[in-house]
Amino acid sequence: MPNVDDIEAHLLDQDVIWVNGGSVANLLAVWRVHGLDEIFPRVWQAGVVLGGVSAGSLCWHIGGTTDSYGPDLRPVTNGLAMLPYSNGVHYDSEKQRRPLFQKLIADGTLPAGYATDDGVGLLYRGTIFVEALTEVPDRGAYFVEPTGDGTATETALPVRLLPSPS
Repeated sequence: MPNVDDIEAHLLDQDVIWVNGGSVANLLAVWRVHGLDEIFPRVWQAGVVLGGVSAGSLCWHIGGTTDSYGPDLRPVTNGLAMLPYSNGVHYDSEKQRRPLFQKLIADGTLPAGYATDDGVGLLYRGTIFVEALTEVPDRGAYFVEPTGDGTATETALPVRLLPSPS
């Protein structure tokens, strides 16, 4: 149940909306019940920064891989699609993620997209990818796209290491 009378006004009053991980399927379902799928694009267009980790990253994209439906990873294809790419999270830490993400892009289930190792964030300005950032050394980010022959290609992206707080 929403805890404010006017959700949109409340969200428009924020600088940043950060969404932690969890079940992306449940997150999207609850948001849709409360109309947030229509509110978030307006909030974003007004300049509020949207971000998150795991499900909180995947939700802004068209889709990706999820364990929301059980222990075996499956595609989720009904993200908010504010970013017109797929999103591969936990790319280095869960063995099923990388091959499934590539397969889903190769067969057209998901569009081309960006994947990140744990600890790496993606920065977009509007819908344009700007850079990958991390506070953890030796982590990667990738652009994965179909090749047209039933496979996908993965291109490593530069990842900028953020300075440690002093």
